[in-house]
Amino acid sequence: MTPLFTMAVSPMDPLKDVLVKYFMPERCYDEFFLSFNLLHVECLKIVLSKGLGIGIILGSVLVKLPQILKLIGAKSAEGLSFNAVLLELFAITGTMAYSLANSFPFSAWGEALFLMLQTVAIGFLIQHYGGRTLKGFVFLVVYFALMSVLVSPAAPLSVVTTMQASNMPAIIFGRLIQAVTNYRNGHTGQLSAISVFLLFAGSLARIFTSVQETGDSLMAFTYVISSCCNGLITAQVLYYWNSSPEGQKKKKKKKVQ
Repeated sequence: MTPLFTMAVSPMDPLKDVLVKYFMPERCYDEFFLSFNLLHVECLKIVLSKGLGIGIILGSVLVKLPQILKLIGAKSAEGLSFNAVLLELFAITGTMAYSLANSFPFSAWGEALFLMLQTVAIGFLIQHYGGRTLKGFVFLVVYFALMSVLVSPAAPLSVVTTMQASNMPAIIFGRLIQAVTNYRNGHTGQLSAISVFLLFAGSLARIFTSVQETGDSLMAFTYVISSCCNGLITAQVLYYWNSSPEGQKKKKKKKVQ
């Protein structure tokens, strides 16, 4: 017998599970691949947001690797502020805890996990190359102990919400500390230009994905502030492009003479 009706099919059906799971809700899959409505504005926003989110997460796996390699290669952390790293870790941890507590999708905050691991490594290297290796290990133990509590279900929502709200001043002060350090040194030291540019681009993209995927104004505003602060450091990297620690030392010697 011939069936009375047949379900619409699409050449993309073999990939449907992956597309629906990671890039779009099923209604948008139907719009794009069954109704061929490729200009559906709301679905285009969702796909763009999901794609950006996944791209940011994939990029975050390596975003601070140039910075880490630069520190290891130079065997020096000159020009980097440990206090700025602590404030950045506070902001990253607050975002992770707040996102988990509110059950936000991983695509909306996943880069924080990888940024945290890389930032912790940078913090340890700053201590290590500063001749304080033992303090570096203590820093690792204390941080991971506190983080494990904050991202667990046992952490009160009021605490993680307060942390997220405190992200803005933490980000501002952290970036200002680094900016002042750069200004006083007359160079950006071992700060990696690649990492700085990627962080700036990622924070800009996160403004859109936060609005689209979470609808949380606090989280979106945090990324607006982060973008402004990252933009300041990016501007300094460009301004001090031809400056180096060695060059500044030579200038100081000439002034003394």
